[in-house]
Amino acid sequence: MKRLLLGLALTTAGWSQPVLTPQLVARVRSVSGVHISGDGRTAIYTLSQPRLLEREDFEDGPAYSEVYRLASGGSQPLLTQRAGAGGLKFTGDSGALTFLSKRSGDEHSSLYRLALDGGEAQRILAFGNDIKDYALSPQGNRIAFLAQAPADKQREKLRKLGFTAQVFEEDWQNTQLYLASPGSEKVKAEPVKLEGSLSSLQWSPDGALLAVTSAPNPGVDADLMYRRIQLLDARTGALKLSLKNPGKLGQFAFSPDGKQLALLTGEDINDPDNGRLWVADTGSGQLRDLWPHLEGRVSKLAWLAPGKLRALVWKGLVSEVWDVGLDGRRSLVVPAGEEVLTDLAVAEGGRTLYVGESARHPGEVFESGKRLTNLNPFLDKLNWARQEAYTYKARDGQSIEGVLIHPLNEVAGQRYPLILWVHGGPESLIHNSWNNGYSQPGQTAAARGFASFYPNYRGSIGRSVAFSKLGQGDPAGREFEDLVDGVDALVARGLVDGSKVGVTGGSYGGYATAWCSTFFSDRFTCGVMAVGISDKVSKSGTTDIPDEEYLVHARKHPWENWNFFMERSPVHHVTKHHTPLLILHGKDDPRVHPSQSLELYRYLKMVKQAPVRLVLYPGEGHGNRKAAARYDFQLRMLEWMEHYLKGAGGAPPAWELPVPLERPE
Repeated sequence: MKRLLLGLALTTAGWSQPVLTPQLVARVRSVSGVHISGDGRTAIYTLSQPRLLEREDFEDGPAYSEVYRLASGGSQPLLTQRAGAGGLKFTGDSGALTFLSKRSGDEHSSLYRLALDGGEAQRILAFGNDIKDYALSPQGNRIAFLAQAPADKQREKLRKLGFTAQVFEEDWQNTQLYLASPGSEKVKAEPVKLEGSLSSLQWSPDGALLAVTSAPNPGVDADLMYRRIQLLDARTGALKLSLKNPGKLGQFAFSPDGKQLALLTGEDINDPDNGRLWVADTGSGQLRDLWPHLEGRVSKLAWLAPGKLRALVWKGLVSEVWDVGLDGRRSLVVPAGEEVLTDLAVAEGGRTLYVGESARHPGEVFESGKRLTNLNPFLDKLNWARQEAYTYKARDGQSIEGVLIHPLNEVAGQRYPLILWVHGGPESLIHNSWNNGYSQPGQTAAARGFASFYPNYRGSIGRSVAFSKLGQGDPAGREFEDLVDGVDALVARGLVDGSKVGVTGGSYGGYATAWCSTFFSDRFTCGVMAVGISDKVSKSGTTDIPDEEYLVHARKHPWENWNFFMERSPVHHVTKHHTPLLILHGKDDPRVHPSQSLELYRYLKMVKQAPVRLVLYPGEGHGNRKAAARYDFQLRMLEWMEHYLKGAGGAPPAWELPVPLERPE
């Protein structure tokens, strides 16, 4: 029997003890979400199941989404078909689970119902296009769903004849609202007349209202910056109120009595995050901030009672859970601990499930402080390097937090090569938890003798709105000085060899990598740039989020100051480049166009001052989703760092995949 070997020599040789390797990273499973029925009796979780490259039936693609039920004897599979399942919701009587899936015989994504007392899933609604979201009425006799109109027959005929020209951004189709009854084999309904393109939907518990979010068009930019909540009369579909959330919109949920709608929103249109907890009166539409001046961000909410919410709060490197009353009173329920919580679900009686991750495991299910799942038992047998929260002062006195992963088997007094990992956004953050993804050096680098540092530089979220705005209008300014200051602090601590520092990151972290490899080239030995920005002028003109770029990043348009945009572009500083740079980019990236990487690559090749390599991933966008491309990414990143920080350096390593794929006879 033939099998595909993935170069086990590179991932295991040289270690006398079990450690985290790229091959093991590619196998890691994690809980991505939890759900609990209204009566609190049934708890389920969504599992992200990676495709295993060593399987004979391996077929490349993103991870599968599977659904499991928590039981006293462990987890029971509910939905494990490769068709996947999304939009999980319990029926009002808690007796069934509904979900969206495209199964055998389906032309489009359809709505299914799975009885929890046994049996096969039954399709209860199909449409002439993919159903994108849905909501069942409390009585279960009506379904509101979102979809684009069925394909125009004339357009389909022309397409089959070869007329496939795309009229950029003018041929968009809005997602619309439809009302139907369950059991319809294939609905033919007229859409409810609403302006804009719709994206998410909820039915109020009292059955009186429908809440639907709308944006001016289907583009990502409009959805990010201008999505607003419309409240409709559930009986007629008529618009009752438009809620004017002040900034980016996140999760929203009706109170049990339907009189209030809690929502996560930005503080204002320039807030890069949607981590403020607000509530709206569904009768008047009046909005108010329930937690003004929060030093953190609310990442998830759920109602406990008509007058009380439970909120998952991220505060820098850690998480907490708070109960928040409509009267403004707050009480701490779960203080910061070893696990960082990333999701929660609450039943009517208050039973709460969490997804938690730590430095030694990705997302698992927790309840009342007890861990209910162990998806990767092999992780318990590994040797782990020390991981710690680390805070330092930037040159202007600003306090910067980060996560430091020490080299495995660290020797006191010895200095080590450092890999600086810069998160994207910059409206993102790193927790002191699981930091071992395909693009992160983490424990795989620690096992090879590297230290890794993940800073939450200014502009990161999770501290305050003011902190998250500190980098606005100053791209590559003090925000990237924070990176150099972090390296200097670790050198001063005696851990890091300042002559052996690598830098890597994706998106805005890729921008940081390009900047550190050009403007700060004398400080960095090598770099691995992923889906990064190199030219602030052309990036503004090719991205699919131009308004977000203007409102929460640059705060000015290129034509207002061409010179400023050029000066803050790595391509403007290519003659300073002496840092060997590996560039990785998805060929279908709409956020940061791959021309950003091609432009930097071409200029660096022309100046001929240091090695540069460009690797493009067909079929990938803003970050790799498929198993093979993820594995390829991690192998190339680690090889580049080892070659220049620990090896001979000089000319780059061979361009082929670092671990050849072999099929033994």
